[in-house]
Amino acid sequence: MNQCETCGNQYDKTMEITIGNESHTFDSFECAIQALAPRCDQCNTRILGHGTEAGGKFYCCAHCAARGGHDDIIDRV
Repeated sequence: MNQCETCGNQYDKTMEITIGNESHTFDSFECAIQALAPRCDQCNTRILGHGTEAGGKFYCCAHCAARGGHDDIIDRV
């Protein structure tokens, strides 16, 4: 059995997620999200959707990007 790298659970149905050349093993999406999802640079929320990136930083929405000095980003047209 494989072991989840987030919670340590030994499980026979783990999933492996590869990012670049790095592989990670998890027992659930929740554990994968905790380990891999980026956090918003302003509000520290985990970014589960597309989010946005500006100036090398990640933001969950245009509002947070504007608070980070990137007011050219919009959520809707």
